[in-house]
Amino acid sequence: MEEMQLLNTLKEYFGFDSFRPLQKKIIDGVFNGHDNMVIMPTGGGKSICYQLPALLLPNITLVISPLIALMKDQVDGLKVNGIEAAFLNSSQSEAEQQEIYTSIEQNELKLLYVAPESLQIIDRFLTDVKVSLIAIDEAHCISSWGHDFRPAYTQLGYLKKRFPSTPMIALTATADKATRKDICNQLNIPNAKKHVASFDRKNLSLEVRPGTKRIEQILQFVDARENESGIIYCLSRKNTEEVSAKLKAHGIKAEAYHAGLGHLERIRIQEDFINDTQQIICATIAFGMGIDKSNIRWVIHYNMPKNLEGYYQEIGRAGRDGLASDTLLFHSYADVVQLQKFAANSKNETVQIAKLDRMKQYSEALTCRRKILLSYFGELKQEDCGNCDICRNPPQFFDGTVIAQKALSCIYRLKGQESITVLIDVLRGAQNEAVLEKNYQNLTTYGIGKEITWRDWQQYIIQLINLGYVEIAFHLHNHLQLTPLSKEILFKGEKLQLAKIPDQKEIQEQTDKTLKRKDSSLFERLRLLRLQIAKEEGIPAYLIFNDATLKEMEKERPMTDEDFIQINGVGRKKMQDYGFQFIKEIIGFSKEKRAPKKSIKGNTKKITLDLYKEGLAIEEIATERKLAVSTIYSHLINLYNENEAIDLHKFISKAELDAIKKAKKSLENPNSLKEYYEHFEESIDYWSIKIGLMILEETGG
Repeated sequence: MEEMQLLNTLKEYFGFDSFRPLQKKIIDGVFNGHDNMVIMPTGGGKSICYQLPALLLPNITLVISPLIALMKDQVDGLKVNGIEAAFLNSSQSEAEQQEIYTSIEQNELKLLYVAPESLQIIDRFLTDVKVSLIAIDEAHCISSWGHDFRPAYTQLGYLKKRFPSTPMIALTATADKATRKDICNQLNIPNAKKHVASFDRKNLSLEVRPGTKRIEQILQFVDARENESGIIYCLSRKNTEEVSAKLKAHGIKAEAYHAGLGHLERIRIQEDFINDTQQIICATIAFGMGIDKSNIRWVIHYNMPKNLEGYYQEIGRAGRDGLASDTLLFHSYADVVQLQKFAANSKNETVQIAKLDRMKQYSEALTCRRKILLSYFGELKQEDCGNCDICRNPPQFFDGTVIAQKALSCIYRLKGQESITVLIDVLRGAQNEAVLEKNYQNLTTYGIGKEITWRDWQQYIIQLINLGYVEIAFHLHNHLQLTPLSKEILFKGEKLQLAKIPDQKEIQEQTDKTLKRKDSSLFERLRLLRLQIAKEEGIPAYLIFNDATLKEMEKERPMTDEDFIQINGVGRKKMQDYGFQFIKEIIGFSKEKRAPKKSIKGNTKKITLDLYKEGLAIEEIATERKLAVSTIYSHLINLYNENEAIDLHKFISKAELDAIKKAKKSLENPNSLKEYYEHFEESIDYWSIKIGLMILEETGG
């Protein structure tokens, strides 16, 4: 397939001028008939790797997807881009399914999304000739080594046997080497070309905080991010309900989401979030895989996740549009204990415990977190990222020998029979039941660390655990015990450096102040226009244009179709459907601001202006300049919007203007040029309609 044809298709349907890393190579592999295994982070552009080939291949592309919400979201997005697509699942009526079968038989669909459970239903309609490509989305679900195993996916191995000459592409955002190999083996594509994109999502800031006063911290965090969508992940259903209730009590729009809710209630909550009528979702991990929402600006983990794969996929739901987004993880000793218990009851306990240990190491790190995260997926970085809490506020070390000696001595005198909670109570001289009942107030180490706060003691002890001087006996009620290394500190005079515990509140206030993002009025107006259109069409707002596209409109201020289609994310159909409304909003904003007359940039419009002043007609200017008539129209409208003396009445007859005025009234002032164009049965072109509406807008007609 020629590169120019691929690029033209990319712009025409998806609005992009160039491919992201690896996309072109993967698409070439599809056209060469290769099977492909694609590991690409959330927001990295996986979907285009099979959606674009589907447009150019002769027959249908079959997409296996795990969730109804995810399928519907993808299909809605494709239809907005002018692509024929459908999904098939158990939620549809028999009549709806029959309509899809007819479309398959008549080769009218380019993409069909199917749940694994529905494959057998359509098998009789598909032959090796009719299927051009098979895509397995969320492919990690097939592997028990992965973090989100789905039994229904195990039947997918038959597809390659059923369609041996059809290329297959398996895609996932998170899979380590063992999981990748298992995916390929189970799908019967052991020789698939493997494409592993960078896991480095530079637009995501990474932060970990101690899990104390979490609600208070979350309230401050959310307050600094007004009107921004976010997800708070919790370990239990109870947590989701408690957190959402506390946020709502402070006037914040939040809902709990978990598997215990009724099906219809879950759908309502999810759709409210997708459609921007709900700001925050407090959810268990049951929420998220079906969310393709591009304008989620932050993700908080109220509890520590059980592994780095799940954590990476969950934070990846923020900033899919490439704009700056924040992630915050609360880490606590209690979470580690709870997850340890969960892992102990799992079938592959050894694997789960090892993955939990890596998650714990990440949370307790004192070096660049992004380097740790990337190294887990086999991607090594030499330089620090500069966009995590450790890089922004590097730890300061001090001689912590005395603190370590106090803690280790106390563990020794407690005979390794107590957890971290009791240890800290003894060190601080607490007079509670846990201490007094066992006469720990009589120990020589009782109260020797009362000048250190409870929180700081917890952090110092965690550092001692990480350094190997203390270990947690999980099988003995999480008692803390000394290791052989501790003797070096206690008896041999070894010195020890500990990291100073930063003032978390001060860091948080400083960070939130820096990150306080107030949208400019133009972006906000474009966002509200997008929301209005989305409600009218019954689709999520981000399917119209994502935040990154709106930000580029805000920056570039396109005022003609020619300029508008240059914006990333604007394809031909979206320009025709929405361009008039957005350009009108941008022009209106510019006039309200009473911007001074712009200087004419570049030579091309200046030349057009000079020829216009000489009295040449549009067709004559186009011939003289060897440019398309549409380009000259675009130049002149742009010049008019820049306050040049352009007489729009020269480009439209009185009869056409009267017809447009009449249509405007009878059609009840539609926002789409396409409605006028169809009303006139294509007898008046788009440019004349556009100019006529501009004149009527100016004259109040």
